Amino acid sequence: MKKLVSFAIPCYNSAQTILPVINEIEEEMSKTEQFDYEIVTAVDGSPDNVYDVLTAIANYNDKVKVVNLAKNFGQANARMATLRYTKGDYIVCMDDDGQCPVNHILEMLQPLEEGYDIAIADYPKKKQSAFKNIGSNFNKLTARVLLDVPKEFRFSNFFVMKRFLTNQVLEYTNPYPYMEGLISQSTRNIAYVPMEERERISGDTGYTLKKLVGLWLNGLTAFSVKPLRISSVVGMICAILGFIFGIVTVIRKLVIPDISVGWSSTVSIMLFMGGLLMLMLGMVGEYIGRIYISINNAPQYVVRQTLNVEDSTKSKLS
Repeated sequence: MKKLVSFAIPCYNSAQTILPVINEIEEEMSKTEQFDYEIVTAVDGSPDNVYDVLTAIANYNDKVKVVNLAKNFGQANARMATLRYTKGDYIVCMDDDGQCPVNHILEMLQPLEEGYDIAIADYPKKKQSAFKNIGSNFNKLTARVLLDVPKEFRFSNFFVMKRFLTNQVLEYTNPYPYMEGLISQSTRNIAYVPMEERERISGDTGYTLKKLVGLWLNGLTAFSVKPLRISSVVGMICAILGFIFGIVTVIRKLVIPDISVGWSSTVSIMLFMGGLLMLMLGMVGEYIGRIYISINNAPQYVVRQTLNVEDSTKSKLS
């Protein structure tokens, strides 16, 4: 019996790229009789007509499934939506812009056949802007320090995981998913498959500074309490330094009665300490706010309609 491979693709502003991506998937999967496949897409409140493009494809190809989200929830949330509708033994997570080297898909599936839990594309050089490279490197550094992600763990936009690992990822139902954290805390049985990342077929990345910061915060606040511990340690150090500074000031005044009062240094210290306290208070507020949103059952995503999805609880377009 053939194993089923599910391709999970979040779609945003990809009306010009999604058809070539789907065509390449079909071409590559036609080269093997070992696997069957399905393609699950989630339209993440896209401002272009990618939903119409996918509807036209799905109307003549029932292997293409479309999940239309009610608004833009972000790529990570849309990816979770695609995963929830997959049925495959192996699940391929990839982007909709043509950067993922789908021609290497059979090489990606081989490690899973050999016993690995997940195979991740290993790019020697990522085809992205310098700004995004800086953000990615900073994210990796903080993930290692604050989330205890192994130094050798290298995540990318193209990976394949087994069903059990996908089910484990889907156990996370809060509104702030962070795929790298969910995977790294679930398995260390990882294969890296070397390949070259492609250039985008068209358009620019949808990741703005705001979205990158939001993704970084998701990883920090949803999967680690170390920032709070660091804040406590920094606060303790500052309190000790402040106490020492106070003692030194008193002693200096006793030894040198005519010493002038250092208003500039005092104001500088007050501004520094005030800024540090506000930063820590903001960090605590970020945690509390996300806890509040989570306990109020804010949705990870909302599905407006589906197409070619075999689920009686969801409406199926004709």
